[in-house]
Amino acid sequence: MVASIGEIWKHDTVLLDEAVAALAIQPAGIYVDGTYGRGGHSALLLQQLGANGRLIVIDKDPVAIAHARERYAHDARVFVWHGSFRDFPQAVLAAGVTDKIDGLLLDLGVSSPQLDDAERGFSFMREGQLDMRMDTSKGLSAADWLNQASDTEIADVLWRYGEERFSRQIGREIVRIRQQTPLQTTTQLADLIASVIRKREPGKHPATRSFQAIRIKVNQELDDVEACLQHAVDSLAPGGRLVVISFHSLEDRIVKHYLRDVSTPPNIPRGLPVMPKMIQPPMRLIGKAVRPSDAEVQGNVRSRSAIMRIGERVA
Repeated sequence: MVASIGEIWKHDTVLLDEAVAALAIQPAGIYVDGTYGRGGHSALLLQQLGANGRLIVIDKDPVAIAHARERYAHDARVFVWHGSFRDFPQAVLAAGVTDKIDGLLLDLGVSSPQLDDAERGFSFMREGQLDMRMDTSKGLSAADWLNQASDTEIADVLWRYGEERFSRQIGREIVRIRQQTPLQTTTQLADLIASVIRKREPGKHPATRSFQAIRIKVNQELDDVEACLQHAVDSLAPGGRLVVISFHSLEDRIVKHYLRDVSTPPNIPRGLPVMPKMIQPPMRLIGKAVRPSDAEVQGNVRSRSAIMRIGERVA
């Protein structure tokens, strides 16, 4: 059964106040919400944005884009762009903006509406087509990939992105089963994985790690983060903020290492004639990593793994 529009659009935005505060909104500034989702961050940001400010919202998900276009159809400050945040400079140009931006916000991972809509195939708890694509208009679905990949390739993905200890056994079983019956549904895959994993982690469904890994693979999530960050320094104006909320250790590691690298002065051999501006790193870290409060986690258990990091363009 397909979820209603109201159910699909229901979403508790993680670190809502903290993320918007971290952007240090200027009323006439230019901001990019690279992962619109259901617009929680964008809505609060717009409350602080003046009539001359601009907000560019991006999302892979056609449903999220439809929501944004309907909600902001009459707000001249907002430009809606369907695509990946990795290509945010293209969205900025499409919006007719040629200046540097004052803030880039990324709220990574899958959203609650995507998880809760069984037909999207993200959840092993609900019967649905094994899709898992954030952008349903292109690319291979999870079923497409699983029904053609080798057992070694499947095992590598489950281990690299999910740290699944039974990755090789699961990969072999998927290849064996699909020769009889192609994988098509979420529960079919979840039951298969459960039949392989004999030693269970307390409080965790045996398919958790595998579903996460397959989702990351299908959507090229880590590649998108790395590609996006390559554009961040050159796209931000002096004083502009980069704010990233991660939900997975692999994502957070990419962000953490990037911010460390762009905020650390180069290692110059002693004795060389060097001007201060030559060793000034382009960004600086703003505070320590931010996690949800106990109250937020109690109200929204899906926020428990969130971690937010902030950088500011300085030169």
